[in-house]
Amino acid sequence: MQVKIKETKEKEAKRSIRSQTTLQISGAALFGALSIVVGALITPTLTELLRVPGWHIAIIDLISLIWVTCFFLFGEKAGLLCCVIGALGLMPFDTTAPIGPLMKLAATVSLIIVPILFLKLYRKEEGIRKSQKLKNPRNIIIYGLLGTALRIIIMLLLNILIGLTIYSMFLDSITLEFMGLPGITGITAIIIGAPIINAWQSGLDLIIPYIIVFGTKLDQKYEIW
Repeated sequence: MQVKIKETKEKEAKRSIRSQTTLQISGAALFGALSIVVGALITPTLTELLRVPGWHIAIIDLISLIWVTCFFLFGEKAGLLCCVIGALGLMPFDTTAPIGPLMKLAATVSLIIVPILFLKLYRKEEGIRKSQKLKNPRNIIIYGLLGTALRIIIMLLLNILIGLTIYSMFLDSITLEFMGLPGITGITAIIIGAPIINAWQSGLDLIIPYIIVFGTKLDQKYEIW
């Protein structure tokens, strides 16, 4: 009798894992497709209106918001898969492709990979979902700051590399006009401006999805991970 009960529980656990994986893949596909639609139809217009002066970067990145929201709602695998799907899907629509989508991918993954790695360290506790660890304000602040630091380092290096190679002919057009310093251009502007812009975007990329998912209690309603 005990053997049968054990086997039944194991089968239920396996079904539960399969169901969760299916749900995460579906969520990644849905949010990835949504980010492609937003990138193709909405972002081009908004980017022109909300672009950081002297930079090919929007003040508010709607696509990253969608990707991070997917991570908060559906979990680690879904978040990473959504980023990849979205970046690849944006290639035909982004005028800066492949650089633009790949840079967006690098920035967002750099931001969320830190909480993903930290969540891996937690032992699975009965009745406590990983999303609840992420929901903890103390945890999200720590993970967010570390993720932002990683993003700043990676994006600064990538911006310098691209500025000195692929976009070298446009290097002098990059300025710190958005800081009231239009006279500072080129590599100096990148070294000063890139960390500030990425820190600002990281804050929005974490705070807005956090409010959407945890502030509205969507995590409790769906209990996906």
